[in-house]
Amino acid sequence: MASRKTAMAISVGIGLSLLCVAHAQGSRPQAASAPMELTAMDYIQIQQLVAKYAEYIDTCSNNGYDYADLFAPDGFFAPFQNGQIGRKSQGREALAKVSGGGPDGCTGAGWIRQGVKHIYVNHIINPTPEGASGQVNMLMIGLGGDKNKIEHDGHYEDTYVKTPQGWRFQSRIHHAFFNPAAGGGGGRRGGTPPAGSLAPPAPDPQATAPAAPGAVPAAGR
Repeated sequence: MASRKTAMAISVGIGLSLLCVAHAQGSRPQAASAPMELTAMDYIQIQQLVAKYAEYIDTCSNNGYDYADLFAPDGFFAPFQNGQIGRKSQGREALAKVSGGGPDGCTGAGWIRQGVKHIYVNHIINPTPEGASGQVNMLMIGLGGDKNKIEHDGHYEDTYVKTPQGWRFQSRIHHAFFNPAAGGGGGRRGGTPPAGSLAPPAPDPQATAPAAPGAVPAAGR
């Protein structure tokens, strides 16, 4: 009888010990997930993704759908102005339109008619648990028809995700210099909305659509 009680006491003690260990492990802070290990090819493909972004913006290839297909199916583009993220363009149709194209063709790509080209420099890529993040400065060349005029138009803050089709933008946020609340030249030199901004340019009686990535004022078209 005594041995049975002793065995029961030992069993209860072991059970309580296991419960204490489980509780301690459950309350312990979870370690952060390790960043994905990017290969040299991953870095090259992400760099190519950013290069294609500039090329497709400047050519409105495939009526803007080549640009849209650089994004993940749920990816988005948005400007960051006045301390907050602006209106998002999300989904293939919305992204094609914000790049100057869409089902009606390249009707909003005024920067192409002006001859503006986009250049991205100082591209930094960082691995994350979900894929990668990045930052790159954006330059515009050819403003006002002057092929020698270069202007710095803020930077992009990116998140990249690896899909079965390759690396894509999960998000691209343009930290813009353009301030739509400012008067006169639109809050920046020359009054030109920055590439990547959805903020509208100076009023144009012939234009009703908002400015798109790479947009230039109507007067410069």
